[in-house]
Amino acid sequence: MPTIVFVSPKGGAGKTTSALVLAEQLAMNADVTVIDADPNKPIQAWAAGEHTPPRLRVVADADEENMIEVIEDAASKTPFVIVDLEGTAAKIVLLAVSQADLVIVPTQGSQLDAKQASRALRVIKQQEKMSRRPVPYGVLLTRTSPIIRTRTMSHINSSFAEAGINVFATELNEREAFRAMFSFGEPLSSLDPREVSNLDKATANAAAFAAEVIETLRAAKQEVVSEGDAL
Repeated sequence: MPTIVFVSPKGGAGKTTSALVLAEQLAMNADVTVIDADPNKPIQAWAAGEHTPPRLRVVADADEENMIEVIEDAASKTPFVIVDLEGTAAKIVLLAVSQADLVIVPTQGSQLDAKQASRALRVIKQQEKMSRRPVPYGVLLTRTSPIIRTRTMSHINSSFAEAGINVFATELNEREAFRAMFSFGEPLSSLDPREVSNLDKATANAAAFAAEVIETLRAAKQEVVSEGDAL
């Protein structure tokens, strides 16, 4: 069962928001476990609300001592496991990445944030050497403008492409609805469009992101099968 790990070395990159947005989208059609390993437990706090999707559960007792066991237990119970982590230096990050079918590295569209994202990519490469297996990953550009394409953003995309770094085609835009999920403690599907502007656009953005994640997982699985056939 796919385990999707969110890693970001820098606060404010939209990591937890991205993880929750994906979890809600997947929970529309499948059971999902979110492992909230962020010390602040933002997703656990969010799940205390009345409108948590019935197919989404949150586990918040993972640490360096039991991370692998918690992931294995979650994977035995639900088709999708999403892990929300903080930082890149802690042992817990390396442990979670070791179990990942896909690592997502959210980063804002600035040169400073892009440089910080490289720290997460180094962790992925380190784990690949240790496990002797490729770890599928993608950089997710977050809090971007759906209207304006800045020169900085174009430069970042070009730099990633030249370095051979995988970047999701879908960006998670700056939307009031994504902030409102935490402000009101509700999923996108429960927000009131009369109170939250452009909710329909945020929902479409979330669906596109989830669809690309699913396609990425399928492609990675097919690549593993192809490599196995070639041996």
